[in-house]
Amino acid sequence: MTPVELSRTVLRAVRRAVEEGELSVAVPERAVVTPPGPGGRGDYATNIALQLAGPAGRPPRQVAEILRPHISRTEGVCDVEITGPGFLNIHLDGAATAALVRSIQQGAQQGAQQGAQQGAQHDAQQGAQHGGQPGFQQAYGHSDNLLGEVVTLRIPYDIRAEVVADALVRIIGSQGGRVEVEHAEPVNLRPVPAPEDPAPLGPDAARWALLYPAAHDRPRITADHLVQRASNPLFRVRYAHARARALHRNAAALGFTSTPGDVRDAGARDVVTALAEYPQALAHAAAHRAPDRLARHLVAVADALLAFQYTVLPRGEEKPSAAHRARLALAEAAGTVLAGGLSLLGIDAPEHL
Repeated sequence: MTPVELSRTVLRAVRRAVEEGELSVAVPERAVVTPPGPGGRGDYATNIALQLAGPAGRPPRQVAEILRPHISRTEGVCDVEITGPGFLNIHLDGAATAALVRSIQQGAQQGAQQGAQQGAQHDAQQGAQHGGQPGFQQAYGHSDNLLGEVVTLRIPYDIRAEVVADALVRIIGSQGGRVEVEHAEPVNLRPVPAPEDPAPLGPDAARWALLYPAAHDRPRITADHLVQRASNPLFRVRYAHARARALHRNAAALGFTSTPGDVRDAGARDVVTALAEYPQALAHAAAHRAPDRLARHLVAVADALLAFQYTVLPRGEEKPSAAHRARLALAEAAGTVLAGGLSLLGIDAPEHL
């Protein structure tokens, strides 16, 4: 369950409380759901009770007590605690993490089968047409949000505009739409041009340099995009993918493979949140014609995975357990998302780095 879905769950709880006469308030348009702060518990927390206390004319904790059972009855939620002045702390069922990982795995497996059957070139040409077709298993994050929509991008003769348009062909295609690129007036896609030719950076770093900044920002064409250290976002994304593949190989050498399951280790929540929010980031990148949104989210996935990676494999004389298999499955899922996102940007995801 993603923070967006949890936000909707909280709003439905408020609506039910209002309909049943337990609260007399206007249902807000949104409910903020975030990881719990100091003193909080669970996977996520919301301050909706504090937000509604004034309009309801009740103490925040009383509002929280009213909302608690409505949220607790939601599928995927195993418990709701009240802390502090009235924060609702939500514990998710461990099955939710396993279901998320399985969804990513299934999309990756189906994508591999499609590529083997059709060939890489044919698959790239047909990818946008598959979105929403009955019986087609979409890759994780792909949807039919833009099914049937034809987007015309009119761009200037400029390298950055060309690269952005090229990435949008795949990103919009992942949402079921189709893109037609034209060099014509009036221009409707004109990112700030690069100050110099990015070609000396090489194809991958050059594309990242042009796609990572927002369209209104001037890209930096510097050797910083080539350095292999944590200060380079592209390096972190590609290194995190390589680490996910290395964890898979190392686990095989230790005699175990991954199995989706509940993961409660420190840092796992950040990985789960980043993976759960990937479909929304991809949809926003398509809707707003903004590949930079996808690029920035890949950095968030990478950073979460790099912090989590140290808990995946057994240490010392420790034997592989169900917990290790579940952690490995989560790490592999993150690697799959990173590879898929980089592919949409037209950037290679090496297995060794």
